[in-house]
Amino acid sequence: MLVFISILFMMYFGMYAYMNSKKHLLMMLLSLEFISLTLLLMISYLLLTFVFDNILIIYFIVIMVCEAVMGLVLLTIIIRTHGSDYIKSSILFKC
Repeated sequence: MLVFISILFMMYFGMYAYMNSKKHLLMMLLSLEFISLTLLLMISYLLLTFVFDNILIIYFIVIMVCEAVMGLVLLTIIIRTHGSDYIKSSILFKC
């Protein structure tokens, strides 16, 4: 039970970091990765507790890797076109 509460605390901390990092796109992506890692911990804890099939963990890891790669590609494109990863200096949300 203590492990589950600590995982929920980590999830809350990741969401708090995501909400307060609106200047840099890289910090937002790192916060999203932290949230997905805590979700992976939660899923693996629940699967180990109830002894279900562990193939869901592998599916979730594949989805996490795809999310990370897409985020890095978008970050690279934005830095090459706009010169920095500041959200307010780019024209991302004006479209």
